[in-house]
Amino acid sequence: MSIRVASRRRGIASLTRAFPDAELIDVTSRAPEPWVRLSPFYPHGGIPVPYCEGSTSQSVEGIWQALKVFQDADVDPGKLGITTMKGLKRTVRRFGPVQGHRTGLHGDRLLPYVTARRRIYLPAYRWVLEHRVADLVELLRGKRDVVLLDYTTNGDVTDPARPLSHAALVQLHIEGRWPREDDSDTPDLVEGRTR
Repeated sequence: MSIRVASRRRGIASLTRAFPDAELIDVTSRAPEPWVRLSPFYPHGGIPVPYCEGSTSQSVEGIWQALKVFQDADVDPGKLGITTMKGLKRTVRRFGPVQGHRTGLHGDRLLPYVTARRRIYLPAYRWVLEHRVADLVELLRGKRDVVLLDYTTNGDVTDPARPLSHAALVQLHIEGRWPREDDSDTPDLVEGRTR
């Protein structure tokens, strides 16, 4: 079995030339059913929010955006309930520079970007892979040659310069190479940033 990741922004002709024998599967929020269910924007519901015992979110992206703290805006619990895959993003242009991700809706600590990826995004997305789309993961495991299409292709959690690709995370999950969710070798907190 071979699984690779490529940019959805490439044209179909270019992708077909590059991967002539592979099945191309779009896993973005614009993908058809059932593959759209692999998108972190997809509203599966019931996704546990890290650092918030008893709280759940409709989507992984809802968790990521809800716990993001900006210079001019704190957490936004409303993002946890969005079921339309629209209106999830919170931007620097609107709220100022990102200060970190809060350890829960009422947490007193802010996590730096890479730490937040490890402690918030990875556990939330892994939970979806294991509890909401295990059937799709098994379908992918059974295929001979697959290329997952995503808007980004970065599978390196420690590379903050590029957005993390959930397609790359699917690949790592299937290959048994899931990134560490702890970060014992990185600072725990954004210095001087508390609630």
